[in-house]
Amino acid sequence: MKANRTWWPLGRRACLVRTLAASLASALILFGAATATHASSRIKDLASIEGVRQNQLIGYGLVVGLNGTGDSLNNAPFTKQSLQAMLERMGVNTRGVNLRTANVAAVMVTANLPAFSTQGTRMDVVVSALGDAKSLQGGTLLVTPLLGADGEVYSIAQGPVAVGGFAAKGEAASITRGVPTTGRIANGALVEREIEFRLAAMGSVRLSLRNPDLTTARRIALAINDLIGKPVAEPTDPATVRLSLPEKFDGNIVDLLTDIEQLVVDPDTPAKVVIDESTGIIVMGQDVRVSTVAIAQGNLTVTVTEMPQVSQPAPFSEGETTVVPRTQVTVDDSGEKKLAIIRSGISLRELVDGLNALGVGPRDLISILQAIKAAGALQAEIEVM
Repeated sequence: MKANRTWWPLGRRACLVRTLAASLASALILFGAATATHASSRIKDLASIEGVRQNQLIGYGLVVGLNGTGDSLNNAPFTKQSLQAMLERMGVNTRGVNLRTANVAAVMVTANLPAFSTQGTRMDVVVSALGDAKSLQGGTLLVTPLLGADGEVYSIAQGPVAVGGFAAKGEAASITRGVPTTGRIANGALVEREIEFRLAAMGSVRLSLRNPDLTTARRIALAINDLIGKPVAEPTDPATVRLSLPEKFDGNIVDLLTDIEQLVVDPDTPAKVVIDESTGIIVMGQDVRVSTVAIAQGNLTVTVTEMPQVSQPAPFSEGETTVVPRTQVTVDDSGEKKLAIIRSGISLRELVDGLNALGVGPRDLISILQAIKAAGALQAEIEVM
């Protein structure tokens, strides 16, 4: 018994193969596009590790070598005292001497000590004028100890200050661009003291979510447990996931963190509308939803214009010159604005399009969103900055 077979001509078979290949490629492209629409992020980008953090440092120092743009010592007594103390340490006695130099400026030096910095490593520092100096351009920071919150010296800063702004002044005009009283010294500080923290010796560590959320914390824990195959991660609150080193693990906690930090998780965020009334900025998340609501917007604008006129008497008459008031009042009730209906369950794009259709600006849009929230039709949290 022979099986029934359908034979295609060679040309038709090649065309069919090309058609199937094109369909498969299109399906893969659509799948890739659908996958790319998800806002997935690595655990490394969603959470920070306990103990892996920077520390703020601060110090007080002097910048010298300025071209007459430093502090005026009469108006900045702390600069004068610091200059005299520095010269005395160098063996120069200036007590009782009237110093009039304008090439020195007192500054505050700030820096962030990177995590796990060892002795001898370098870091950047920011230098900011403390007195009435006009510019720090061309100056050099002298040796300045940088202190931590505990009062200990962790770094020493010194070097030429790089200033991005500038100031120029003439007899009748002046110009200032940027901030010439703030500069930066790249690799200008040396680490002198290390912060003791042994991450590899820890048996458990906490992951701190940068945007706390219960759903995101649970998804991170599930992703870690699926990779390890054991319940080593547990969400303890919306901002924390506790990670324990599993028994018989081939490595330490650093190896475990290296394995999990590249895991991809879909973060979840609450619906929120952020409003900055001072600048008129509005930021809305993609999950913001609005129930069916009707909105009408129109401001009553009253304009009062004063155009006083002068009334003069006829020549050689006994009259007096007087000012006669002329007032013009106009009212704009925005009659072209109509009532608009925003449907329930619309997306963020539809919400923005509907509000823009009313022809309102950011300031009025803030009032409209607050009114929608007061009516109970906005399913989102409003945060006013």
